[in-house]
Amino acid sequence: MTTIRTARGEDYAPLFALYRELNPEDPAPSDDTRRVFERILRSPDLVLVVAELNRALVATCYLSIMLNLTRGAQPYALIENVVTHPHYRGQGIGKQLIRHALEHAWSRGCYKVMLLTGSEEASTHAFYRACGFSGEAKHGYVIRRG
Repeated sequence: MTTIRTARGEDYAPLFALYRELNPEDPAPSDDTRRVFERILRSPDLVLVVAELNRALVATCYLSIMLNLTRGAQPYALIENVVTHPHYRGQGIGKQLIRHALEHAWSRGCYKVMLLTGSEEASTHAFYRACGFSGEAKHGYVIRRG
């Protein structure tokens, strides 16, 4: 049975194993990433959602809730770093994970939840549409430093 929950301190190493699936070229975790991880765990506006199966982390996403001065001061949220271990894809775990993140955002009064993906895979886009996201509602633009 899959358990969807908020990350805990002991999830640090397994979480970064999952992130290797997402961004294999990323540097190894450091003292800085450990401090950021601990800061995320303490923040009510930053949520690492994980899926656990047989005591192993098999999927994760990151939900950031942003304060907002428009829309009657209703916050909005952003989902990032969505990854399911390849051996567990296609089993509905990712949908459970996203549903949990969305429920958390709605419970905090968010009026919308956004996500961006760099994937060109049709299956990734189909997955997000199956989770209820629309690719036509807004356009995303990204700029990177350097």
